[in-house]
Amino acid sequence: MSGRRYVGRFAPSPTGPLHAGSMVAALSSWLDARANNGQWLVRIEDVDTPRCTPEAAATILRQLSDCSLVADEPPLWQSQRGHLYQHALDELIAGHRAYPCSCSRKDIELALAAMGRTRERNTELIYPGTCRDGLHGKPARAWRFRCVEGVVHWHDRRMGAQSQDVAQDVGDFVLKRADGLWAYQLAVVVDDADQGVTHVVRGEDLADNTARQIQLQQALGLPLPSYLHTPLVLGDNGEKLSKQNGAQAIDTSDPLRVLNAAARVLALNPHAGQAADALLAWTAQWRLLQSTV
Repeated sequence: MSGRRYVGRFAPSPTGPLHAGSMVAALSSWLDARANNGQWLVRIEDVDTPRCTPEAAATILRQLSDCSLVADEPPLWQSQRGHLYQHALDELIAGHRAYPCSCSRKDIELALAAMGRTRERNTELIYPGTCRDGLHGKPARAWRFRCVEGVVHWHDRRMGAQSQDVAQDVGDFVLKRADGLWAYQLAVVVDDADQGVTHVVRGEDLADNTARQIQLQQALGLPLPSYLHTPLVLGDNGEKLSKQNGAQAIDTSDPLRVLNAAARVLALNPHAGQAADALLAWTAQWRLLQSTV
């Protein structure tokens, strides 16, 4: 690995307990940190306060503890860090990399329809840049990041070479929402840098966010972490297992069973005995599988 001391993190959103898919992300990030003699942090991503609950956060922390996945520092809570996000937004505004936007979701849909562009299922609305040159007397609702034209290239330790044209595929994305809440993209970039995160290990469903986050990191002059996106656990309908499609909370009364299920998704050997012994064995196996970080 690089000369930087390894710092990794697991960053769940407390909208419900951990399920099988989120346990894969937790175990893989913990193993990657331990295999590299690094630090493992837990960040509670409760920036979307209407959807997040303290009860869910407490359950997540208990589930991790039951499985012997204990962070090296007390958890960090995004809901307490708005001042850092505001500072970053102010910096982007001063550098002409962020601008106010008056568009509602309906406005964007109508603008795209007028351009003859339709949205495919399960994809985001591509922002057409309506407010890039000013609000024209309309009130500001949100703040958007002014994307750089061109393709962003990055390397994923599992999936290999990746690329995305953020301006074409996403458009200028939201940094602060119309309801006053901070957007995920800005919060995660600020927090990763502030916590000194060097390696991000997370589910493959978040890979599409990486190019946006790289543009933000570059605009704010922040270091770029290494990325590894893990395989997804799929539901009966073939889509990503999630709280939205009925994923069941994991029962951590038998932690080895839960850990073995996550280990199978990561192509790790099943283990019998104690959870602590299994984690030691998987750390050694992970080190061999991930010989270059």
